Amino acid sequence: MNTHQEKLWSKEFILITLCNLLLFLNLQMLLPSFPVYTKDAFQASDFTVSLVTSLFALSAIATRFFAAGILRKGKVSIILYTGAAIALLATAGYYWCGSIALLLVMRVLFGVGFGLASTTLPTMAAHVIPPRRMGEGIGYFGLSTSLAMSIGPIIGLSLLGSFGFGTLTAAGSLVLILIFPLAFANRSVDLSPAGSPAASSSSKKNTGAVLKKIALPGLLNLLLSVTYGGLLSFLALYGKQAHLSHIGSFFLFNALAIFLIRPFSGRIFDSKGHFGIMVAGAVFTMGGLVTLSLADSTLYIILAAMLYGLGYGMIQPSIQAWMIKEVPVEQRGLANSMFFNSLDLGVAAGSMLLGAIAMHANYSGMYRISALFMGLFLVLYLVVSLWQRKRRSSDAEQKTA
Repeated sequence: MNTHQEKLWSKEFILITLCNLLLFLNLQMLLPSFPVYTKDAFQASDFTVSLVTSLFALSAIATRFFAAGILRKGKVSIILYTGAAIALLATAGYYWCGSIALLLVMRVLFGVGFGLASTTLPTMAAHVIPPRRMGEGIGYFGLSTSLAMSIGPIIGLSLLGSFGFGTLTAAGSLVLILIFPLAFANRSVDLSPAGSPAASSSSKKNTGAVLKKIALPGLLNLLLSVTYGGLLSFLALYGKQAHLSHIGSFFLFNALAIFLIRPFSGRIFDSKGHFGIMVAGAVFTMGGLVTLSLADSTLYIILAAMLYGLGYGMIQPSIQAWMIKEVPVEQRGLANSMFFNSLDLGVAAGSMLLGAIAMHANYSGMYRISALFMGLFLVLYLVVSLWQRKRRSSDAEQKTA
């Protein structure tokens, strides 16, 4: 492999990563602010608040199945521009919602746009990342999401508190508008390596086998995302209930920990595989959730955020790289679709399930229950991994016999 092929920080990779930053910045500015706005503006219940998150996620999930099929045909620009335009229309439309029903409709519309754009960008990134540096490249690409996670909630909650929901939606709209010139400057990326109709037909026939290969990492990503859904939907409300004045700092220190760990975890994945990363990451994530449930000061919040961020930053990009490496090039759109679908399905399920639990218990107890999902994550991963190793060892013995 030559030097050009090994280059990671190409113009295309940088532009794609910037587009991803802007897309997720819009999401993170508005998502943690919606529970507070919905409670104050519409006197909504915890379950209704959870619908603001879950309906967006479910519409994004449904949309990605459609997007994955088009990506196999190489229709990159069409999907990206369409997704960004729909998300922009929905973001601007939030301001005009006079009822909770209309707000939920806009959330569904945003989910459609976000589903299209969020499937396209990582597929483009995977196409320009050198195969031997996939874990490292996806880790750096994911830092754009981490940066959005760190500054988005702070910007969003600050704008909402100081200037109101109208200013927040205007700022979110401006962020999405900036995607269009960056995407226009990156038209050189071509995602049609399979090319021929025969290759396309073969790709469709192999879809079932591909889905089987990525089923385990997809399920693990879902379990991880259940816990994140509880943070997005109820962390601000938990801060109010527990009288934690600096609860928003969780997002900042969570993202800081992700920034610190992702470059290292990506290199470990490329050289050693995913085993050590998954186990250690699950332990860190559980520790973060338990610590958060016990928080009675800003110091506890920071510690919880760092633990959770280390675990999340180790696990999530490794799962995405794992899924991409398991599939042929022409099926990367499908792998990214399943990665984000499992993420959004987990966020939606976590928001609704943990929201129902919060109605019968306090938020502190809800976060302790949330930690159990990472316990299930760890058990499932270890059981399946050990079974797969045993099966491979058995097959090797039979071949040498």
